[in-house]
Amino acid sequence: MNITEFAQIAGVSKSAVSRYFNDGYLSDSKRKQIEDAVEKTGYSPSIKAHNVCKRITRLVGVIIPKLSSESCAREVEGISRVLNEEGYQLLLVNSSNNYQKEVEYLELFRNNRVDGVIFLGTIFTPLHDAILKKMRVPVVIVGQEYKGFCCVCHDDFKAAYAITELMIKRGGKNPGFIGVTENDKAAGLARKEGFLEALSDYNIEIRKNNMLTADFTMDSGYEKAEILLKKHNKPDFIFCATDNIGAGAVIFAHNHGITVPEEVMIAGIGDSHLCKVTSSSLTSVHFHYETAGEEAAHMLLLSLKKENIIPKTLTLDYEIVERESTKRT
Repeated sequence: MNITEFAQIAGVSKSAVSRYFNDGYLSDSKRKQIEDAVEKTGYSPSIKAHNVCKRITRLVGVIIPKLSSESCAREVEGISRVLNEEGYQLLLVNSSNNYQKEVEYLELFRNNRVDGVIFLGTIFTPLHDAILKKMRVPVVIVGQEYKGFCCVCHDDFKAAYAITELMIKRGGKNPGFIGVTENDKAAGLARKEGFLEALSDYNIEIRKNNMLTADFTMDSGYEKAEILLKKHNKPDFIFCATDNIGAGAVIFAHNHGITVPEEVMIAGIGDSHLCKVTSSSLTSVHFHYETAGEEAAHMLLLSLKKENIIPKTLTLDYEIVERESTKRT
């Protein structure tokens, strides 16, 4: 879609569209018309047209939510491998899960200081929505689906379903759940929905007070496992939304004489190095994080080379890696 076609859809002039994307003056009514049309069509200005008036930097901005995250490190490894081969360097910024900082970095990158952005997303707020609609450079999002942008995702729903199904087939009848905030549509909402779908398909009910929400930390997993496993009728299997949470749960069980997997099976998602060092090695889902980074980089390169890219979402497959924490004899 070119600017003329977009202007017609928005019901404004081409010059109004140009002013909108270059922070020029517009009446509130025209700005709203253009924002509504962007939301409807996913339109963004031609990258080639912007390149006429901006300096090519051979820099790509990469926004990560947590510097110490193993999954983020693996994704960045994939991104850098592809982009370095094409002569690009990475400008890596760490938001420390501070959403205001993410918005600030997007604003910084919007001002033509990089050729493109790869955003490892977790939670999107209205502030994110507002700035993403006005980006002057191509943006690829990793880890979440976001309308109007190229995205690389993991199949969180099916992964959660599959690992829950595994524990049911190993004899699990009384489930526990330790999730994360549903504001994170992938790790929080999709994994919870996959877990619940598996229970429903096998006609298993879960007590409401057996569904807990944790932070993304091992300590939080430990604390939530204590709540579940100190009950008289404690769960005999626990789904954990992340490996950190799962490792915390295994440690609590070990410290309090609860045998894993005989008394309680525990599984996580991510297949991090933690899975191999817990007292009972942790069953998990292997996501292809490096591949996600590579695919995101390829998407960005394509966006830089072509004028009109139709936004698409690539969902990667997964593998179950079963270890001691669910292997009942």
